[in-house]
Amino acid sequence: MGDILHSLPAVTALRQAHPEWFIGWAIEPQWRGLFCANGCEPRTPGMPLVDQLHLVPAKQWARRPLSPATWKDMARVRREVRATHYDVAVELQGAVRAAVVARWARTGRIVGEEEPRERIARWMFNERVTTRGAHVIEQSVEVANAIAGDHLPIPLPLLPRDPAADARAAELPQPLVLLSPGAGWGAKRWPPERYGEVARRLAMEGYKVVVNCGPSEEDLARRIEEGSGGAATVLALEMAELIAVTRCARLVVAGDTGPLHLASALGKPVVAIFGPTDPARNGPFHCSSRVLRHPESVRDHTRRSEPEAGLLTITAEDVTAAALDLLRETRS
Repeated sequence: MGDILHSLPAVTALRQAHPEWFIGWAIEPQWRGLFCANGCEPRTPGMPLVDQLHLVPAKQWARRPLSPATWKDMARVRREVRATHYDVAVELQGAVRAAVVARWARTGRIVGEEEPRERIARWMFNERVTTRGAHVIEQSVEVANAIAGDHLPIPLPLLPRDPAADARAAELPQPLVLLSPGAGWGAKRWPPERYGEVARRLAMEGYKVVVNCGPSEEDLARRIEEGSGGAATVLALEMAELIAVTRCARLVVAGDTGPLHLASALGKPVVAIFGPTDPARNGPFHCSSRVLRHPESVRDHTRRSEPEAGLLTITAEDVTAAALDLLRETRS
């Protein structure tokens, strides 16, 4: 989710500069809601950003690499992207598996960064772009500049609207603060009991606090609810609902995770709690923010299960103070 959201401004810039271009995107199926409402089909007319989605369940393939069904599905994707006859394939994730799909398209140009996140991916590009921006969003736009031959601005990305989800979100009490406690791995996950204490303190200040409960995050959400003394309301949100609730929120509090980057993409104020990842590269962009990170935290993408030591030095009092300060600033 975060990789898509970090790439959205670059593709939005291409769409706005060249509305006549045909743009497709290869994504994991669970993220289609970032492009169209209600889990639309890959070729749904009226998607705000792209003309076609190619659904690539790469994680599912990795779990069953020798299955005939996996090989059949890989062949389906390969046929689909080739049949679309793209002129250029661009790889913005810096990942080998994405670069493989780019090669399947058999375009004349495969464009990616000179120094991608997974270095072996660079050998699949026939055009490599040296990027200078610190943030991954800036880097993606630099790659887009090379495709278009333009100097593109960095816009807020286009994200879909779902009228039914918008209506449900509008019924939530205000002023609303959204907490999103999940993370891709444990080292990035701030303790749920501390989120609960933040919720309790914000409720005492008159704010209505809701907790985004993503897939497999039920235990996290329960512990936050208990730690808040009932001040936090847990919501299991589908993608369209998460977008709608985020749009209604006065503030989002989260770690380095997809919902934080969604809030940033929507221009919402955020309090970002960082540990082993670098906010200069992955942090809030184009929004009002407070970033909390211990100075001794080091960049480390090892998938450890326990919270990083520097992350644990950040207290509930620290986060509450940052949240109230930002709420006062944005209200004025």
